Amino acid sequence: MTTQPDQPEQPAALSVLVLGPGGREHALARALAADPGVVEVHVAPGNPGAAGVAALHPVDALDGAAVAELASRLGVGLVVVGPEAPLVAGVADAVRAVGIPVFGPSAQAAVLEGSKAFAKEVMAAAGVPTARAFVCTTAEEAEAALDELGAPHVVKDDGLAAGKGVVVTEDRAEALAHALACERVVIEEFLDGPEVSLFAITDGTTVHPLQPAQDFKRIGDGDAGPNTGGMGAYTPLPWAPEGLVEEVLATVLQPTVDEMARRGTPFSGLLYAGLALTSRGVRVVEFNARFGDPETQPLLALLESPLSPLLLGAATGTLAEVPAPVFRDGAAVGVVLASAGYPESSSSGDVITGVEAAEQQSGVHVVQAGTALDDEGRLVTAGGRVLAVVGVGGSVADAREAAYRGVGEVVFDGAQHRTDIAADV
Repeated sequence: MTTQPDQPEQPAALSVLVLGPGGREHALARALAADPGVVEVHVAPGNPGAAGVAALHPVDALDGAAVAELASRLGVGLVVVGPEAPLVAGVADAVRAVGIPVFGPSAQAAVLEGSKAFAKEVMAAAGVPTARAFVCTTAEEAEAALDELGAPHVVKDDGLAAGKGVVVTEDRAEALAHALACERVVIEEFLDGPEVSLFAITDGTTVHPLQPAQDFKRIGDGDAGPNTGGMGAYTPLPWAPEGLVEEVLATVLQPTVDEMARRGTPFSGLLYAGLALTSRGVRVVEFNARFGDPETQPLLALLESPLSPLLLGAATGTLAEVPAPVFRDGAAVGVVLASAGYPESSSSGDVITGVEAAEQQSGVHVVQAGTALDDEGRLVTAGGRVLAVVGVGGSVADAREAAYRGVGEVVFDGAQHRTDIAADV
């Protein structure tokens, strides 16, 4: 009699709740809805785009008890926390306390994003390469740091600032004014070279990096104007040095995860390393504790592996049993359309047309962020970054062409977008 080899256990069908209102959450819900291991996707509070792939539920995303109650009532097997503010507020802890696995770090571990000063302390202890920096709480300290490091000046609000708390300037007066407007700042040396975003999924021990992406932070073409939450992104990076991911895993990601575990505050979830490829080697610009927006949109468009095993493996401490993520060949480019006045303000209630026409274009889909439905059921703007048009193609140039074809179909009053996303690749 012959015995059959043990077959890998098939995971039970999973119901997932994604927490957050924006584009990142729509993109996550879209990927999970296409995952064969997922039977049900919920998003709270979500947006009209996410409603196309998931059931929406009203909830205060910062209220841990309310989120835990919703997750329990829905009977989900995984909660995915999208934005940084709920993580820092401890929402993941509240959900874990009722026995539901969560993709996202504890409040203690999320301080890695919540405080740039803490992140610098962790990097120093772990031997992670980063910019020389000073933590300043007074005008005198800020002035001394600016003089010590010289221009260009880099001044970062120590707390959460939705990607917009950083000023990089040659103007000392402007740098000092930003420092004085914040309670505590990190002033650091300027890092030359291109910036790269590298995400990694971790359960606090095992680390699975994704492929590199690049985003475009400033509002205008040629990197002009103020910082935003991100005006577009693309992946992969054909120009990135060979072995970059392996180097960053060995020198940045794994040492950081190991140091957080050593401190008794293990980091599980998504560790985002913002990197500068400087003339002196790779340096960490910042850490985030969640999927970055807008890089998530093109990254998930190319992810060939099912997403749910990676997220659940991180949430349950079993990531070592999950194969490393695989990306399909080709490229993806995302272009953000923002509302009038962004980033200083935003316009709400402007009617949006052309989303369906954009999605009829070959290789194009639209991820909604700051959108809502008005009293007449029309899609309208409801925030600064309104949506991202994602193009997929055989090369970065093909994906870019597809994305901008889609952008050409979408219309709303005051719409603004960059025309140079991935233009120089």
